[in-house]
Amino acid sequence: MSLAKRPVFQALKCCAGDVTRSIKPTITLSILEFNLQKCRNPKEFLQIHAQMVASGFIRDTFAASRLLSFSAASPFLGLDYSRRLLHQIDNPNAFTWNTLMRACIHRNSPQFALPLYRSMLGGDSAPDSYTHPIVIHASAVRSSEVEGKLIHAHVVKFGFDSDVYVLNTLINMYSVCGNLTDARHLFDRSPVLDSVSWNSMLAAHVQAGDVKEAFRLFDSMPEQNTIAANFMIALFGKCNLVSDARKLFDGMDARDVVSWTAMISCYEQNELFAEALEMFHRMKREGVSMDEVVMVSALSACTKLGANKKGEVIHGLIIKDGLDSYVNPRNALIYMYSNHGNIVAARQLFDSCRFLDQISWNSMISGYLKCGLIGEARALFDAMPLKDAVSWSTMIAGYAQHDRFMETLELFSEMQVGHIKPDETPLVSVISACARLSALEQGKWVHAYIKKNGFAINVFLGTTLIDMYMKCGTVETAMEVFNGMKHRGTSTWNAVILGLAMNGLVKESFVKFEEMKRCGVPPNEITFVGVLGACRHAGLVDEGRQHFNTMKQVHGILPNIKHYGCMVDLLGRAGLLREAEELVESMPMAPDVATWGALLGACKKHGAIDVGERVGKKLIELEPHHDGFHVLLANIYASKGKWDDVMELRGTMRQRGVMKIPGCSMIESDGVIHEFLAGDRTHPHIEKIDKMLEEMARRLKLEGYQPDTTDVAYDIEEEEKETTLYRHSEKLAIAFGLISTPPPAPIRIMKNLRICGDCHDAAKIISRAFQREIILRDRQRFHHFRQGLCSCTDFW
Repeated sequence: MSLAKRPVFQALKCCAGDVTRSIKPTITLSILEFNLQKCRNPKEFLQIHAQMVASGFIRDTFAASRLLSFSAASPFLGLDYSRRLLHQIDNPNAFTWNTLMRACIHRNSPQFALPLYRSMLGGDSAPDSYTHPIVIHASAVRSSEVEGKLIHAHVVKFGFDSDVYVLNTLINMYSVCGNLTDARHLFDRSPVLDSVSWNSMLAAHVQAGDVKEAFRLFDSMPEQNTIAANFMIALFGKCNLVSDARKLFDGMDARDVVSWTAMISCYEQNELFAEALEMFHRMKREGVSMDEVVMVSALSACTKLGANKKGEVIHGLIIKDGLDSYVNPRNALIYMYSNHGNIVAARQLFDSCRFLDQISWNSMISGYLKCGLIGEARALFDAMPLKDAVSWSTMIAGYAQHDRFMETLELFSEMQVGHIKPDETPLVSVISACARLSALEQGKWVHAYIKKNGFAINVFLGTTLIDMYMKCGTVETAMEVFNGMKHRGTSTWNAVILGLAMNGLVKESFVKFEEMKRCGVPPNEITFVGVLGACRHAGLVDEGRQHFNTMKQVHGILPNIKHYGCMVDLLGRAGLLREAEELVESMPMAPDVATWGALLGACKKHGAIDVGERVGKKLIELEPHHDGFHVLLANIYASKGKWDDVMELRGTMRQRGVMKIPGCSMIESDGVIHEFLAGDRTHPHIEKIDKMLEEMARRLKLEGYQPDTTDVAYDIEEEEKETTLYRHSEKLAIAFGLISTPPPAPIRIMKNLRICGDCHDAAKIISRAFQREIILRDRQRFHHFRQGLCSCTDFW
């Protein structure tokens, strides 16, 4: 199918025959002009065309050219029709050919301009001074330097190389194609330069971001016109030279709407949003007419500042100035309203648009996701007529940001099936999802995809990969990524320090911390969360105190609530409950529930029932619907046999509607995530799992294992407690791992809660009895079980 729609052209052709047989062959130039002015549809144009053919007036070159000009510009006639009309003209001149070639550019079909030029040279017509600029422009639009150079040779051949109009289009073509050397060569050798020449050359340096050369050229201009100044303001904005842009703006003798827009955009690009809005209001006060571009920049500034009321005022101006039907301001309004949480207003704008582009759809989906409306976002995503890479990236990132990690991986798989090439954004989201799910195999696949498709491992992508491998317990691979990175940010070092500590490699974590400082990378608050976390995991109280003190004294970092929480946990685990409680009481900020929770956990570990009861009741007052604190206090009561208190606490939970979050363990097998709940019998391989559980119990007893029932908060018989323990979610996952993961591959499990003492003891023995490595990540840290030992050295 060519440019014209074939069925339409055939209909026109048939209609022409009917009209030719019924009209009187009389037409003059004045009648032609009159009829063309009234022409509104293909049929009316066809009648005019037929009259000219029947009367022989089509042989008049000027009249035929006028007819061609109309058809080439007409929205209801395809370019194919105009090309066929051209062949009916006996002696088309350069003007006629130029008309059709120019129409090809205006109607987004520049690829047909060069073939027309070749046809022109094959006939009797010679190009004039307007012909080559048209074809050169077509080459520039297509960024085809090869075609442009061919036309350049013809310019020299036909003697137009000294024509300033032709030279300006050549300078522009080379600039657009990124060939500043040839563009500058033409500029420097041109015998005549006008303002367009200077502006074209300046625009080329601005596009290349060459501030020094652009400024030198601007300073050398015979006349620094408004267009040139606008170019420079835009360049200063891109290069963060805001004061230079403002100085130039203030010194301009004459400003147009582009000048104001460039200055407002300069502020907006450099995150000076208040200044951008102030400039916008000044523009309004001075009565400068506003276009859609400046409205979009002002709305963007309102969005970033959270200036809802000002955004609504600008919305009113958009309606007043008749710009509300333009798609770009509408998209900016949708983005602003959805960012401010007014998703209803955003959707009303979306639904009222006659024309929606990709940005409209993507902005609306992004708005739903920011408001936490995942279902609505997915429904709109599924309804999209065409999804681009941004659509997929937005939806995938939205799932990941809202902890919908399974959906993140599933949608990424759909993206691959659709052969949509992802950019960095969805890859980071997918890697993060793999980290949260401990989906190592899928994470490895994404890493291989990154290598295969030549993605650069920058700081952002590299840090995410390190975090994923660390959270999957694959420390060696994480360090390979780290060592292979050319550039490392503070976040990269933090991921390594935290990851090593989480995996029980405390000494190595400290080594990396010292190396980080030697490399001149300043540690931040997150770094010290990792360092103090390493001390906490290893019970290094003195080292923890030292690092906590040096935060402020050496590095000028004030400890925040997370650092205090680490210290309370460290002291509590070490049995220093009095010091831990004193630290909580002396905190410069109100302790959060995590800090109190750490102290409560320490009370349970060390059997400090009095302190634990006091702290537990305080926590339940602070967070009456937090299931974990109720359960922890119930376990403290149960460990001392205070079953009446346990039942009373459970009654309070029922009264308040507090539901205990069930323990859930996940394990990856053949790229599929399997989930197990305590006592679960829904897995399709449950019979094989039951048999493996029996085998595990048999070998555990042979190894002298005795179930630890102290954490079973029910007043039931000991045998029943043991049965309950045997079906904990982590034991079900281990059983499945033993039948589904062939040795020597480690069995990798992730649990949503902290591993219980009995499962920890059992996992150590299983690793020795079955000669298998088990890597279990719970809510706090990693446990690497090998040959009956755990990497945590039982300090957890």
